[in-house]
Amino acid sequence: MSTLTIAVTVAAVVVVAILLIGVVAARRRHRLRQRFGPEYDRLVGERESKLRAESELTGRQRRVDGLDIRPLTESARAGYELQWAGIQEQFVDAPEEAVASSQLLVIAVMIELGYPAADPDQVLADLSVEYPINLDRYRKAEEISRNANAGTASTEDLRLAMIGYRALFADLVGENAPAGNASAPDQQLSPTSARSLTK
Repeated sequence: MSTLTIAVTVAAVVVVAILLIGVVAARRRHRLRQRFGPEYDRLVGERESKLRAESELTGRQRRVDGLDIRPLTESARAGYELQWAGIQEQFVDAPEEAVASSQLLVIAVMIELGYPAADPDQVLADLSVEYPINLDRYRKAEEISRNANAGTASTEDLRLAMIGYRALFADLVGENAPAGNASAPDQQLSPTSARSLTK
């Protein structure tokens, strides 16, 4: 075999390898984008690198796969939904207390499902694997809760926090319509509850 033939063969192998690596990377990127939705874009912007963001998202996926996540029983789900209904009704007369109660209820559901809830940043990372659609609403609700504790949250802020917590709560207890329906949480408020959050 001539030197030229060997060089051409090696070059062809290198080109094919590069193409295969590109295809694998594109498929991986597509899978991560589908799974993480808006969280993918948020993290790419935050890390300023697709590669770093994708590596982190893959790590999140591996971590959550290793957790003992279990579905709620029907009785637990019904109990949580009953508690949520009471909290929403409380909003009209005591919005700050309702927001604080909704935050605690969401955390209680997370813990029952099997998510460690001690580290807020880790909670967000873990939830992003299965519940990425409403994660930004939850982040905003958490920020408003901190402002409420400092006495700087308006009634409108508190209403938005309730909607944010409601969105994630619905995801966690399995109420939400198919993933990607970002308007679902507002639509799922009962007429009475929706009125109470818009007053």
